[in-house]
Amino acid sequence: MPLTEIFKKQLRRKAHSLNPVILIGNKGLTDAVQLEIERTLFDHELIKIKINHGDRDIKKQIIEKICKDREAELIQTIGHVAVIYREAEEKE
Repeated sequence: MPLTEIFKKQLRRKAHSLNPVILIGNKGLTDAVQLEIERTLFDHELIKIKINHGDRDIKKQIIEKICKDREAELIQTIGHVAVIYREAEEKE
């Protein structure tokens, strides 16, 4: 279900005070990084990811792959930082 613009605006406001919890370096999107993103989204719903790569197209591909694989929504990107959201599942 696509998020409304009002809800995205609220998430952007909330994300402003967050620090990046995932850092993606030169090795790119490894399995370990994917696992850490999954765990972090499960715990927090809204996360910042910093992608240290100079090529914009590669950064965009990484963000798209994360959102597709993790069934998450991209809220915004600013420079090297992406804000990702996925509604939490019911915790048992």
